[in-house]
Amino acid sequence: MTTLVYLIPVALFLGALGLSGFLWALRSGQYEDLDGAAERILIEPDQREGDSRRSN
Repeated sequence: MTTLVYLIPVALFLGALGLSGFLWALRSGQYEDLDGAAERILIEPDQREGDSRRSN
């Protein structure tokens, strides 16, 4: 029973820390472009004219 005296405040502190981290990420724009990086890697860059080499 005495361990609950320590564990409950620790759990509340960690929950508040996680919530504040999520709110910080939300306000700083971390979730603005969810598909951009995932689709950007699939798009091939334009090849230069006259360059017949392929990059793999």
